Amino acid sequence: MTGKITAFLPCRAGSERVPHKNIKPFCNYNFGLIEIKLKQLDKVEGIDEIVLSTNDFDILEYANTLKIEKLRVHKRNEQLSSSQTSTDQLVKHALHLIPQGNILWTHVTSPFVTNKHYDEIISCYKNKKRDGYDSLMTVTEIYSFLWQEGTPLNYDRSLEKWPRTQTIKPVNEVNSAVFLASSEVYKKNNDRIGSNPYLYKLNKIISHDIDWPEDFVIAECMVEKGIVSL
Repeated sequence: MTGKITAFLPCRAGSERVPHKNIKPFCNYNFGLIEIKLKQLDKVEGIDEIVLSTNDFDILEYANTLKIEKLRVHKRNEQLSSSQTSTDQLVKHALHLIPQGNILWTHVTSPFVTNKHYDEIISCYKNKKRDGYDSLMTVTEIYSFLWQEGTPLNYDRSLEKWPRTQTIKPVNEVNSAVFLASSEVYKKNNDRIGSNPYLYKLNKIISHDIDWPEDFVIAECMVEKGIVSL
């Protein structure tokens, strides 16, 4: 498989759960998650360009001070930057900014997905395309008792009421660390994945997503304890 790979990094201002989440100081990084992610993406050999789409003036100001040659900064329209903006709208926005090649959609809220992981994911994507997969997304396997509407989702209580969790068929949780597909898939499906995505597994720690205040604190603790690296 050939074709340019462009990272799409959406960052809107006004996080409701964690104020200034994307640029709030994190460990020894004064500009927090956005600083971490841009430095990680800059080191990824398989990424040709980074498109940062944001309406956050602090992030815009910070990004414009960086000496990252492959970084393209886009000031996003406020109509595409509210808490009501749907992912479907952002899919169209990503395609508008990146009309050709392959789009690697990622988030600053996955700080433990490093340049090494991105290169491994890109290599896997290229190999799986040859095997018939049309896209890739990262997932985390859940080995737990999952119920919905009063019934188990992933085990049969008529066979065994409480099986060992190690033997339960895992459910794949989309962790939103990476979505990787060609612009043609975006055009055809109006989606960031195709009809046959490869599910790339990341463990629970690497895929840690910062969505709530406690997620931010836990992430800092894991770095300070040396459990993960950036």
